[in-house]
Amino acid sequence: MANLTLDEPLFGTFVFYASVLAMKTLFMSIWTLRHRLAKKIYPLPEDYERRGLKAKPIGFIDEDIERVRRSHLNDLENVLPFLIIGFLFVLTEPNIVIAKWIFRLFTLARFSFTLGYLNGIPFLRGICGFIPGMLCNVVMTVMVMRKAFGNL
Repeated sequence: MANLTLDEPLFGTFVFYASVLAMKTLFMSIWTLRHRLAKKIYPLPEDYERRGLKAKPIGFIDEDIERVRRSHLNDLENVLPFLIIGFLFVLTEPNIVIAKWIFRLFTLARFSFTLGYLNGIPFLRGICGFIPGMLCNVVMTVMVMRKAFGNL
């Protein structure tokens, strides 16, 4: 059974990268807020009223704000599964070198995806971001399923 303390190298590594990714995901909310405040574009009519501003028409979309929001949504779609799958993966006691590289690659991929998405660079978003990140999650999931299947 895996030793789930921060003194255990693999679990400590997972906790570090999971924390970095959680912070990055949280930061995307702040980044969205920064754009909203700078442009005075708010999500709800009462936000305009409170500031004494005229509300934007229903359906108004600011592309800069939406780009950040979509990138944040993509983090939620990919980072949250990584947190669950990665934890289960650690429990399978995988090869520590391979596992550490999977965690590093996934983290690098998420930062590449965000930089590519926010700056409109498809290569960073897709080839450097989405594809390697998805492969990391799939590889870990298959390894977890293989280990769990062996225990059925």
